[in-house]
Amino acid sequence: MVEWVRRHARNGLWAGMGIGKTSSVLVALDWMRLLGEIDVRNPTLVVGPMRVARDTWPEEVRKWDEFRDLTIVPLTGTPDERRLKLQTVADIYTISYELAPWLVERYLEKWPFRIVIADESDRLKGFREKSWTAKRQQSIGNDKKGRSGVRAYQLSRIAHNLVDRWINLTGTPATAGLQDLWGQTWFLDRGERLGSTFGAFQRRYFRRSWDADPTHGTMELMPGADQWIRDAVNDIHLTIDPKDYFNLQEPIYNRLEVNLPAGARKLYKQARKEMYIGLEELLGQPGGINIVNAGVLAQKCLQLANGAIYSDPKRTAWVKVHDEKLEALDSIIHEASGASVLVGINFRHDRERILRAFPQAVDIARPEGLAAFKAGKATVGVAHPKSMGHGIDGLQLVCHHLVYFGHDWKTGERLQFLERVGPMRQFQAGFERPLFVTDIVARDTEDENVMRVHHENRSVMDVLLESAKRFK
Repeated sequence: MVEWVRRHARNGLWAGMGIGKTSSVLVALDWMRLLGEIDVRNPTLVVGPMRVARDTWPEEVRKWDEFRDLTIVPLTGTPDERRLKLQTVADIYTISYELAPWLVERYLEKWPFRIVIADESDRLKGFREKSWTAKRQQSIGNDKKGRSGVRAYQLSRIAHNLVDRWINLTGTPATAGLQDLWGQTWFLDRGERLGSTFGAFQRRYFRRSWDADPTHGTMELMPGADQWIRDAVNDIHLTIDPKDYFNLQEPIYNRLEVNLPAGARKLYKQARKEMYIGLEELLGQPGGINIVNAGVLAQKCLQLANGAIYSDPKRTAWVKVHDEKLEALDSIIHEASGASVLVGINFRHDRERILRAFPQAVDIARPEGLAAFKAGKATVGVAHPKSMGHGIDGLQLVCHHLVYFGHDWKTGERLQFLERVGPMRQFQAGFERPLFVTDIVARDTEDENVMRVHHENRSVMDVLLESAKRFK
């Protein structure tokens, strides 16, 4: 991946979550700076979803000693705060797709970023070549697709005349079919390979079919067109297939870390320091939750890490604290590109919040939910590991993505949950594909202690005693 990015000024890198796209691109940028292959006076811009731009790239820079010479600034906050951050000299700036039009309008012909990296570049698929199309989409009130097209159009204004290197990163280049490729590829070659306009691309490779929709018709590929499209774009795209590099007898683990927002962090500190959680900020009412011992404290901290907390002793009512883990789960589901995702939870409110946030999710602890998931009618299955022990079979036929949204101390239950779709079951089902396991971990919370128990063979008591010292 590093050599590919260095050798190709405008390229696409197709690799799934956990394969190392971010760190590979950072290595390439660092080497090109040190070797004089790029002008160090011109900063790099990373455009991505909000969480990716705000957290993922800065965290990757902090994680590795090799990047200690790189400075990175996320452009977040109010317009005044973003303008102030732009005055900070940095090697890399990051910004969300939502805020990218603001940056384009600010600079235009004085655009200072000679390298642009579009992370989760499939967000550019809504681009259409005519400015009037973008203006029309802008008038579509709350239509999400319309807003996506406007953002892509704004970026297209600087993509070629003002940018020397453009890198597309995604694990899901064509979630809705090969029509998704035109917009992304245009940012690399200005239509050289797939056609200068989207209309030309459609006329060359697609035809209208009236079978599925007799009223309006649907666009379908012409015979052989899928191979023509792949052949046309292969020279500027590199695909990284995990089975070529990993031992598929072992799961591919990924740890996706999130940060607690300021309000949630305040409650977390209050819980640890005072053994009490005030409900004023959450519910606007007096009173709070008294924490009677260390065991209850650990559970309350895990709840806060997940984003909600029970507000009554009987654990029947709960209140939302934050959505950071839901946003991370959304990225994972997006990267899975329509493949089924099995999600492990720890609390009932985890299940309720996930089912509310994702219409495609079902509770597979219920027979009807399990049947829908196994039949491929629901792409997100939610369950507590305790309910997915021995006797549950068939999940491996539809799923090879496992996510731990919430965490418990019981390693045995965690491993039983993993084995429902584990490497051996994948092999027995005749699949030569990796099992991806992602832990969503809230940084500097009890989540990290649970991870230490699972991965370092530490006892729960040892970790709890040590963490009590650390949080004094």
